Amino acid sequence: MGVTGRSFGVFNYQFLIYLLDSLVTSKTRVKLLLKFFAHRNSGYLRSLAKEFEESTNSVRVELNRLTDAGLLLAEEDGKTKLYRANEQHPFFSEITAMVSKFLGLDDLMERIVKRMGEVDKAYIVGDYAQGIDSGTVEMILIGKNLDTDYLEFIREKTFEKVKRKVNVSILEEEPKDITGILVYGK
Repeated sequence: MGVTGRSFGVFNYQFLIYLLDSLVTSKTRVKLLLKFFAHRNSGYLRSLAKEFEESTNSVRVELNRLTDAGLLLAEEDGKTKLYRANEQHPFFSEITAMVSKFLGLDDLMERIVKRMGEVDKAYIVGDYAQGIDSGTVEMILIGKNLDTDYLEFIREKTFEKVKRKVNVSILEEEPKDITGILVYGK
C-alpha cells in the first residue's frame, strides 16, 4: 500500500500543530509561513511586525531566512520591500498543503463538500482570506439543493476539530464581485 497525501489526513490536529512547531522552532517563522502560504498574501516588514505584535527586528530576521531559502520573494517597492510566497519554489505545493493541514482547512473543506450535495464552488472569505486568523472561518458555498441540516451539524463539529467558529453562506449563483480564496471548484 503506497503512502499518499490523503493518508496524512488521518493524523489529528494536535499532532499537526506539534509537528509544525517541532519542524519550525521560531514562532515568528510559523506565523510568516501561515500568513504567506495559507492565503497567498503579501506584506511589508512593519505591517507584519504590527500584525504579529513582534519587533521589526525579529520579523526581519525570519523574512531574511525565508527569502534566502527561496521560500519568499522580496520585491522592491520604493524604499521598502514587499514579501510574498515564491510560488515557483519546488516545495511550494507541499508547504501550502502542510499549512492547510495545520489549520485543519483541508479536512473541513473535504467533509463539507462531500456531504453538502451539489457544491459547485467553495470560497473562504473575510479575515481568513486576508491572512488574519480572527478565530472565525467564513465560507461561501455555491450550489443547488444543498443539505442545510448537515450544515448545522458541521458547524458544531468543526469547532471541536479546528478550534475556530465557521460561518457558512449558501448561494445558488456565484456573485460577480466575490473576493476570497477558491478552495473547491473551478
